[in-house]
Amino acid sequence: MISYFCENSIMKKIFFFLFATLFMNAQKTETIKLSQSVKSKKINYKNFTVIDQRENKEIGSVMYHKDQVNIAFENNAVKDFQDWFYSDNPVKGNDELVLLIENIKVSEDKQEKFSIGKLEVRASTFLKKEDGYHLLYRKDTVATVSSRVTPYLAQSLAKKISLTFSELLKGSYNAKPWEITISQEELQNYETILKDTLEIYKADHLKEGVYKDYYSFFTHHPEHGFIIETNSKGIVTKAVNGEEKMPIRNFYAFVYNGVPYKVIPVGYTEIFRDELGLFIEVKKEELFPESNSSFMMVGGGIAGLIGSVVANVAIVAIDAKAAKKRKAMAGTEVSLDPLTGHYILPENFGKSK
Repeated sequence: MISYFCENSIMKKIFFFLFATLFMNAQKTETIKLSQSVKSKKINYKNFTVIDQRENKEIGSVMYHKDQVNIAFENNAVKDFQDWFYSDNPVKGNDELVLLIENIKVSEDKQEKFSIGKLEVRASTFLKKEDGYHLLYRKDTVATVSSRVTPYLAQSLAKKISLTFSELLKGSYNAKPWEITISQEELQNYETILKDTLEIYKADHLKEGVYKDYYSFFTHHPEHGFIIETNSKGIVTKAVNGEEKMPIRNFYAFVYNGVPYKVIPVGYTEIFRDELGLFIEVKKEELFPESNSSFMMVGGGIAGLIGSVVANVAIVAIDAKAAKKRKAMAGTEVSLDPLTGHYILPENFGKSK
């Protein structure tokens, strides 16, 4: 009897050992290699702080054949990002750079014959001063990789994580700090707090003029002294300040006759507002025109305008085929991110339904 129980116990141990071995073999890890240079050539920092406010520190996993591959940092996000930054930037200067990590998530969408790996990243940088934290730069992005392009989804997604944070840090070095101050206690809710301070959402009447960048537009500060000019067809072409003349394409946005417009690669389009914020109605071909696009710049003016009857008339005057093509394509609402000025593209943007 004793022999039976001993043998049974040994068999259980062997079983659990084999099960654990198989489980460990089926799970592999792709380490995020932070290898790109993040050297700051303009500003020296006395300190680099990383705040990881993710509730779940695990990033996620994808499959490689029958193996589950977890994507993870070598140590943890705080240590790895600090080691990476300090390897390229010696400690000196007066400024303190802060990286706030809000989300790093990997998932996999399995199709019948392939898979799509999805990466979501949301993180921001701040300049810490005596009066608090000043927003510098932000990444709120989604990237996908198809197994039809590369079977190594985990490796590709890990590289995208490294590249995304490299772009975030490099963009921070050249960014102008926001004047609005955030306290350390408010960092968890900084997005809502900053949006609530923006004048563009509060103003009943918008200030006429041109806005050089997203920050001046959302804080409602047009360029001083500039007057908007149009051509003989009523199309806005440039802004003039005395002897200084600048094409309208050099600005982020402008307000003309009380109507706000967003400058886009093929011209400009009206900006609308609802309870969620600001948005434009646009087609993929207008935000991301191909080199052989029918829309073109003509004589400093804009050929591919959208959002009004005047715009379509302008297109017809230059290229009737372009106007007909545009009319046949439905526009899509694309939001404007007030903290970056970037487009917030809806899922499946530009794809036919």
